[in-house]
Amino acid sequence: MTTTPPPALDLNNIQGDVLSGLPKKTQYYIFFAILDVAKFKADLKKFIPLIKTVAQVLKDRDAIADHKKKKLPGLVPMDGVNISFSHTGFVKLGVDDSTLAQGGPTDPFSLGQKKDAVTNLGDPNKLDGNPDWDDDFLRDLHGLILISGESHTSIDKKKHEIDVLFRVGTSTASIEEITTIRGDVRPGDEDGHEHFGFQDGISNPVVDGFDTVINPGPKVVQPGVILTGHPGDPASNPRADWATDGSFLAFRYLFQSVPEFNQFLKKNPVKKDGNGNALTPEQGSELLGARMVGRWKSGAPIDLAPFKDDPALGADPTRNNNFFFQGEINSQLRCPFAAHVRKTNPRNDLEVPPAPRPPIPIEGRRIMRRGIQFGPEVSQDEQKLSKTLHGRGLLFVCYQSSLTNGFQFLQQSWANAPKFPPFETQPEDPGLDPLIGQGARAMSGLDPLAEQTVLPMPTFITARGGEYFFSPSIKGLKNTIAV
Repeated sequence: MTTTPPPALDLNNIQGDVLSGLPKKTQYYIFFAILDVAKFKADLKKFIPLIKTVAQVLKDRDAIADHKKKKLPGLVPMDGVNISFSHTGFVKLGVDDSTLAQGGPTDPFSLGQKKDAVTNLGDPNKLDGNPDWDDDFLRDLHGLILISGESHTSIDKKKHEIDVLFRVGTSTASIEEITTIRGDVRPGDEDGHEHFGFQDGISNPVVDGFDTVINPGPKVVQPGVILTGHPGDPASNPRADWATDGSFLAFRYLFQSVPEFNQFLKKNPVKKDGNGNALTPEQGSELLGARMVGRWKSGAPIDLAPFKDDPALGADPTRNNNFFFQGEINSQLRCPFAAHVRKTNPRNDLEVPPAPRPPIPIEGRRIMRRGIQFGPEVSQDEQKLSKTLHGRGLLFVCYQSSLTNGFQFLQQSWANAPKFPPFETQPEDPGLDPLIGQGARAMSGLDPLAEQTVLPMPTFITARGGEYFFSPSIKGLKNTIAV
């Protein structure tokens, strides 16, 4: 059987972070409010040439690969800039975004994350009904500028250029810089790992018509799962021309309680592995963490390496995503039902379920994860006290063509749902996602030999801000937003 290939993607029209990810060792997230619409549109016209497209990112990545191949010292100097807008930003600009938020006033993009956080995402709220966030994120954020680079020097220089362009902080400024957060990849061997210590970013979807290297693993997704206006875009009505080749950006300001997480693992070690072999306290703690996440810190999936880490597997892109929870519908022996990677991408749990349940496609639930870590490494004092003294965590970003089908659904209907995945034959509920699940936090299956035992746990990740944005195409910026 032959299939029709998707239309060629215009990589010069798509902002670079969406499909390819802006190369970065450090990154600024600049959240702004528009002060003067006419001035801003005039400034935006000058800003647009600074935006790095997917085509340009691919050239940057070729330069990085060549630099490494030649074993040259240091890093390739570079920067990358992208911009996105919230619904309130489009309202401020007088841009009709009705073909973006097709769900009406309850669409998460129209609603805004400040309201969605307490209505659907499960964030704790204050007495006034607002989420318990930092004050800056309780304001109307009209837009977000990303600046990525290989060094603080590069992104500082680019930020200064952008500040001058928009005259930030002067009496003629077109935008107000509400808050700026800097993220940095972790140092040394922890590069690529989030603050709990686990390898991150392994299982992003492979996009048909874009990705040329297709390793074994979940099915390739249509471009419209990530990009608006392409096959796979679930929009019920056509997108406006300016709204094609874009993507919704969900941002979350996530603080991680790392010393407390480590102490929890230390206090609740698994005593024996699934084969009945006794474990040392260190081994038991490591296995507990792996069963909470669904991967070892090396990135090796516990579905393939259930009781002992396999760093070679974790480092092998042809194997480290090629698993499906196959034949495990009635068992948590290899991987708990509520493990983070299983909750957020259930694979065969839904796509190849046992009879008589019909298969449920999950292609439309896939998201393109980006983001970067922020904050210092855990200090000696924090290690001794098992208490967080310095803020650290993840500047979480993901892209999708539908917030309703993507980020919002994953958080509300999967991560926060104690009965998901839906295995009716099991006497125990899976529990919440142990990392991002919000509600009565507990999960089963952490002990492979006592699957029904439910272990309560504190909150390890706390949201302190967020917003939904839309990252428009270059043509959309030039022909609609800046005019």
